[in-house]
Amino acid sequence: MKILILGAHGKIAQLVREKLSETSDSSNLIRLFLRDANRIQNIRKNEEVMEGDAANFDDLVKALVDVDFVYANLAGKNIEDQAKNIVKAMDAANKKRLVWISTLGIYDEVPGEFGKWNHQMLDGGYLETYAAAAEIIENSDLDYTIIRPAWLTNKDEVDFELTQKGEPFKGTEVSRKSIAAFVTEIMQEPNKYIKQSLGVNKPNTAGKKPDWY
Repeated sequence: MKILILGAHGKIAQLVREKLSETSDSSNLIRLFLRDANRIQNIRKNEEVMEGDAANFDDLVKALVDVDFVYANLAGKNIEDQAKNIVKAMDAANKKRLVWISTLGIYDEVPGEFGKWNHQMLDGGYLETYAAAAEIIENSDLDYTIIRPAWLTNKDEVDFELTQKGEPFKGTEVSRKSIAAFVTEIMQEPNKYIKQSLGVNKPNTAGKKPDWY
């Protein structure tokens, strides 16, 4: 299987690289796509680096050649435009499977005091653009999985639970390592979680805001 990682220098993407090196068949090709190829270090034998911009349709079409699975680890004020381009490029290249990292709160699904705090922290451009980008993905004909992490930590742990779209979000935090483990799990079983938007949090972390904030 050939996997395309968009935004390959991101912290979660780097953890996914590590996880894949531990669990993936070495014959699988991992294509690392990012704007500055020089930022990628220690390239493994089954990895290749491609420089490009996810907001550029032609760059994406080139990156999608021979790819089976797309993992988008993207960010920025233009996340909505990136989503549009990815859907357009994947349709043009006849590709279907996409994992898209979003954020909690895009459906106003975070309850209580934590939900109010999350709005205070993320409203004003961030939450609105991520919600719009997720809507573009959901309205496409792609076999998508949208992942909505809680507030991210760098804790060295894998401990998470899931909530479906339409269910109240649980917990306030989750480790990047947990999100990377979940992404890798989907890569290994790509028929799971298709057409689902999943909240991801560490169990038993409910509160008014993350303890560490």
